[in-house]
Amino acid sequence: MGLSEHHYALTVLWTGNLGEGTSSYRGYSRDHDVLIPGLPVLPGSADPTFHGDRERYNPEQLLLAALAQCHMLSFLHVAVRHGVVVTDYRDEATGTLRLNRDGSGEFESVTLHPHVILADPAHVALAEQLHREANQVCFIARSVNFPVRHEPVTLTA
Repeated sequence: MGLSEHHYALTVLWTGNLGEGTSSYRGYSRDHDVLIPGLPVLPGSADPTFHGDRERYNPEQLLLAALAQCHMLSFLHVAVRHGVVVTDYRDEATGTLRLNRDGSGEFESVTLHPHVILADPAHVALAEQLHREANQVCFIARSVNFPVRHEPVTLTA
């Protein structure tokens, strides 16, 4: 494997057979575990709207988290490249999922709300621009077919 190709693997294990499998829509649990070697088990389920367990992560939350994490990591990377010192970063991401009449659905958009603290007040304008560059190099944002918007707030310590 060269530097240009990376492979990822995990196991999703359905744990929601309540004894009768999927014999009826309400007769099974949506619970499952995401297993990644060397990491704690990630307990998953469906969104509570779709008969899931609200105490487990759902795929929609994890997609939103993946976009927010990837943008943060990409932003920190481009900040270093441009000499911008970030001392704190928090994102309160939001997403909109649209359901269709046929039961399908898709994300329409995600908006990231990064709150960034910088060491140098002179870098505020540059840091705001770096969100566009970070979006261009974020692997996850480049992989989705809906817009990922950014509404950053940049302050200095």
